[in-house]
Amino acid sequence: MHEAGKFANVGFAYDLSYDDLDWVQWYHSAEETLDMRRLTRILAAVFLAGAAHAEPPATVEDELGILNPQDTGREMLARKIEMGVIDSVTCSLGINATKYDDPELSKKLARRCADAGYTKAMTWMSQLENNGLGGEYNPDASAEWDRRAAEAGDPAGRFNHGMNLMRGHGIAKNEALGRRFVDQAAEEGLEIAKRLQGADYDLEEVTPDADNWKYAPLF
Repeated sequence: MHEAGKFANVGFAYDLSYDDLDWVQWYHSAEETLDMRRLTRILAAVFLAGAAHAEPPATVEDELGILNPQDTGREMLARKIEMGVIDSVTCSLGINATKYDDPELSKKLARRCADAGYTKAMTWMSQLENNGLGGEYNPDASAEWDRRAAEAGDPAGRFNHGMNLMRGHGIAKNEALGRRFVDQAAEEGLEIAKRLQGADYDLEEVTPDADNWKYAPLF
């Protein structure tokens, strides 16, 4: 216990009892604790900021294996394609990550995923082939991917396959069979299929103007 007496603070003097001195000691101890917490937070913020801007370690591949492999991004996708490692997460996330700005990589990945049985990849392969993305425009290949997706039970695949049959686009024309596939997709809740049913199967209802050239008759 410190002796009671005068305590100087910011140019002023106060007469303090023993209890007052104990309170002052507690107060300054609490201030020091708060200062340490603030310092810890500042240092943590500085560390995280530095880590965010730090360059990732270089990937090195040799006969012993891969050091610091890329676990995210296009490098990871390309590596998985080369290694033949295909899974549901890679297919669902990878195609979305590449389909707008890297059609060639997207097509490689989609083909692997489609061949492995993922129906969403089949419908995406159809879109790539039908729009000439990542390769030449190929309506026959597009229709084949839609057929495979439809036979695998995918509602979008059934709708697309039905549309192809009704148009005769990339496949022999068969309107009656095409409508049956559209009806199946509608029964499974696909809104665009219900919309086509409601329009009495008028293909103009669901065909963007920019795509009309694809489905025009050839003379």
